[in-house]
Amino acid sequence: MRILNYLDFERYLGSSGITTAASHQRTALAEQGVDVETSPWDGRNPLTAGLSHLGSGSPWTEFDVAHCNLIGPGSIAVARHAKRHDIPLILHSHVTAEDFQESFRGSNLVSKPLGTYLRWFYSQADLVLCPSEYTERVLESYPVTAPIMPMTNGVDLESLEGYEKFRASAREKHDLDGVVVFAVGQVFERKGLSTFCRVAQQTDYEFAWFGPYSTTPLASSTVKRWTTNPPENVTFTGWVEDIREAYGAGDIYLFPTKTENQGIAVLEAMAAEKAVVIRDIPVFEEFFTDGEDCLKAETDAEFREAVERLAEDPDLRARLGENARETAEEHSLDRVGERLVDIYETLLEGDDPTTG
Repeated sequence: MRILNYLDFERYLGSSGITTAASHQRTALAEQGVDVETSPWDGRNPLTAGLSHLGSGSPWTEFDVAHCNLIGPGSIAVARHAKRHDIPLILHSHVTAEDFQESFRGSNLVSKPLGTYLRWFYSQADLVLCPSEYTERVLESYPVTAPIMPMTNGVDLESLEGYEKFRASAREKHDLDGVVVFAVGQVFERKGLSTFCRVAQQTDYEFAWFGPYSTTPLASSTVKRWTTNPPENVTFTGWVEDIREAYGAGDIYLFPTKTENQGIAVLEAMAAEKAVVIRDIPVFEEFFTDGEDCLKAETDAEFREAVERLAEDPDLRARLGENARETAEEHSLDRVGERLVDIYETLLEGDDPTTG
């Protein structure tokens, strides 16, 4: 079985959550012994493939199932090719109109026509995979007419091993001390940037956001305001070469995101046995339990109270961290790989995986 696992614009996406999700799939499939192609063209891109096969066969590489992770022109081409050649087509919904909002300048305006496009695009699939039951409900509301199945993005437990050894060096590098409250990922207002900074202003602890932020005209005014003039106790580190640096340096993971399809970074923080504080939003109801593997909050005051409670109670941090690790293990890549292989085989047999 040869699988195409394709990601439009991969070289330009950097360390995005979509890139991480696709990487998880590929790692999981490799561990299952599945032959994976990452480009649909026999020549890595359509131009070189077309030129090298000019007058001598198809520029397409061979694959038994097409699995696309983004919504761009390359994926449209793959979808059309798959339909013409009766190849099972999976479109993975990492993008919704809702989670596109409050990302870049003008993203809210784009979100409405984006929803119309996504309804058409995802409806072409033989199966739409999505990271959560919450995302499934969002897609059904568009409505997407293809079968939809939720499946975790997973977390790469092995890639996070050894994060502890980065504690001293990362803290020295970013001038951090004491109990450190931290976040990981690209800096967007949708991720709860303003809440993160306002909570920092109400406490004496050090806060650090590990991840890139845009300084281009595409950056939102909110991101520019907070990153150019942050509170005295907030550090924006920018790009981090080894993400284990963040999980080594931090003590309390604060993620007041407004909308998520799952939240890979939350699972990473849990895998690193960190105490986690997240916003009480629908998607987290199906994965995480307040008081067991995390604390949940809604208002700035509740986030501040949760942070202070954890900062003052190392035993509570340890207990939540241990339980969080157990939660993360439920999303291991071996489970992701087994699930994907089962889905591919079901599609190749001509059956609907959502009815099993």
